[in-house]
Parts: sequence; C-alpha cells; structure tokens
Amino acid sequence: MLSQKDPPLSLPMPRGFEKPYAAFLFDMDGTILNSIHAAERAWSEWARRHGLDVEEFLPKMHGSRGIDTITRLNLPGIDPEYEAKLVTEAEIADVRDVVPIPGAAAFLNSLPPDRWAIVTSSPLRLAHRRLEAAGLPRPRFMVTAEDVTVGKPNPQCYILGAERLGVSSEDCLVFEDVAAGIAAGEAAGADVMVVTATHHHKMETLHPTLPSYDQISVRISDDHKMLVVSNAAL
Repeated sequence: MLSQKDPPLSLPMPRGFEKPYAAFLFDMDGTILNSIHAAERAWSEWARRHGLDVEEFLPKMHGSRGIDTITRLNLPGIDPEYEAKLVTEAEIADVRDVVPIPGAAAFLNSLPPDRWAIVTSSPLRLAHRRLEAAGLPRPRFMVTAEDVTVGKPNPQCYILGAERLGVSSEDCLVFEDVAAGIAAGEAAGADVMVVTATHHHKMETLHPTLPSYDQISVRISDDHKMLVVSNAAL
C-alpha cells in the first residue's frame, strides 16, 4: 500500500494512465535521449555509398537494429552484419547533438536501480557511448542488439528485459517512441507509454503519451510497485 504521504492512485496521468508496476523498461534512442541528428549523419553517409535515396531511406531506419534495417533492403552483394558494424563504428565516433530527453536524467535517477532496464536496438558499445554523451545513468540491466536473434517489433527483447529484472513483462511499463518498439512492447504483454519528445508529427496511438519526463514522478508502494503520477497533480 502507498503511505499516507503519497498521492492516491487516482491522480491523473497524461491521457489517463494509472497503474502500479513491478518494473519499467526503456527504449533508448528517442525515448530517454535524442540521437536523431547523429544517427542520421552516419546512416545518410552509408545510404549514399550504396546509391540509396537518403530522404526515402532515413525514416525506415529508426527503432530497428542496424543489421535488420540493412537485411530488409536485400541489396545485392551486401553482408548485413559487416555493413551494420561499419555504421555502428561511425555512430560511436559521432555523438555530437546527443542530448537527454527533458527530465529523463532526474526521472531515471529517482528509480530503484533494480526496477528498471534499457532495452535498445543499439549495440552495447554504442549504447554506452550515447548514454555517456547524454549524461544519463548507466543501468544495472540492459538488453542490446547483441542479446537477441530477432529485433523489434519482435517482443523477444522486452521479454528478456523483464526476465533480467526478475519480473513478468506483463507487470512492466514500456517507454517507447516508434512503431516497431511499441509493437514489441504490446506483443510482450506490457503496457506502453509513448514518448513524443522527438516527434515532429502527432502519432495516432491508443497508448498514453508523454512529451517530457518533467511532467511525471514515481511513487513507490510498500510492496515495491512503482506508480507514475503527474506532477501537475502534486
């Protein structure tokens, strides 16, 4: 039970989201940090080298593992694993403009360390580099591109993230920003919060949306469940 000093469970969330969770699972790029400019510089250069229409290609690479993005293109004579490693090295070398989503650092630091994880399509070295560049805490638990055989929208990553925290994915809240990740969270049986901080256009979704972590706080119940509450209601 929540203590008397804690807000009641009926406090409004953006678009009416209220429920206690055993753990939170966060996508990284576009969800807790903004790496759009850095990622698009690396991928634009790769796409140009392979004769692709950069403007048409870029929207298709967000939210997926690099190897999955390249494999889907089915380019002749291309080794997706090798090419994905080249792009990763370019991204590791360029973290200009990588910044935290507003309020993300304070929100993550407010969470119990054993109750949250990052579940990202980025390789481990790139994830560490971007977290450092954005000044965000490195979690105890992570799932990265190397940990799964199939990337988002397959739910494998979020199921594994929950397992590493010792909870069921159905008792988790997933924070995501793009369709592939949202679908992965849904398929894992988790609830989903859509972070819209980097969106240029309104996303049509039935899930609650969050433009900034400055708008929310977390309350911990006596049974160690976490409740997201709106700061406007405090």
